[in-house]
Amino acid sequence: MTTHSNTDGAARLSQWGVIRAQGEDAAKFLHSQLTQDFALLGLQEARLAGFCSAKGRLLATLIGWKTSDNEVLLALPAELLPAILKRLTMFVMRAKCKLSDASADVALWGLNGEAAATWLGEAAPAARWGRAEISNATVIRLPGLATQPRFLLAQSADAPAPALPPLSEADWQALELLSGQPWVLSSTSEQFVPQMLNLELLGGVNFQKGCYPGQEVVARMQYRGTLKRRTFLFELDVHADVKAQPGQEIFHSEDPGQPAGLVANAALTDGRGLLLAETKIAALASGSLHLGAPDGPLLRPLALPYELTEPQ
Repeated sequence: MTTHSNTDGAARLSQWGVIRAQGEDAAKFLHSQLTQDFALLGLQEARLAGFCSAKGRLLATLIGWKTSDNEVLLALPAELLPAILKRLTMFVMRAKCKLSDASADVALWGLNGEAAATWLGEAAPAARWGRAEISNATVIRLPGLATQPRFLLAQSADAPAPALPPLSEADWQALELLSGQPWVLSSTSEQFVPQMLNLELLGGVNFQKGCYPGQEVVARMQYRGTLKRRTFLFELDVHADVKAQPGQEIFHSEDPGQPAGLVANAALTDGRGLLLAETKIAALASGSLHLGAPDGPLLRPLALPYELTEPQ
């Protein structure tokens, strides 16, 4: 799989925000709400996690890490932040945890490529979701292509930009898609159970931890073999006037009367339309998939950088 050219550099993630959880119960509280284990979260690691409804549908996907024993930061798309902050706050109750919007204090950057790894030097975490500190900033290793190491950098809003070539957010979005990393957005909130977005394959679900909203639904899908939908990477057939949108339906040629799936994320890079779309696993066995309508633009499947294993 190839990426477009000149992808070494840093992108300011202005469309992302940060929630701060402070207090002696901060990690314990998040542990009770999210799909990952925050009770055992160490300072040298981060967590990919989902926040689900009682029906097991993802309200948001996010990345969390501890800055101290009493503070956890959560990064997520800014368009979801107000609603997620409000909903989480509803469940705090007697827990010693205060939640707030820290987006004005923390700047998020996406770093990509060997230039980024060289700039980070020994501070670059080697393992996926590993965390390290560099000059009072946090750096987290993200899923990526074998030849394209990716990192999330969280630093003070008034800190200078990383000394790397600039990347646009569109560049970064394309790299996210090529890495097979989907994110829930406003248009797709409550549309997916975590496994439909491959969240457990990316390290975003812990099946040994205790209860959280939707936990029974997520566990049932994992252990009863009822998963019939996954997220796949597609390239949009060349249509200059067409751009895929998150939340847009996709259709299968052999069953045109109903949608076969939903676009999770989309990007345009070097004239290529890329999208991560959740669809029926069986839909890739034969026929063809189309964007927006049964006779819409053809979607060509591309390989993901990880294996779509089935629940055991």
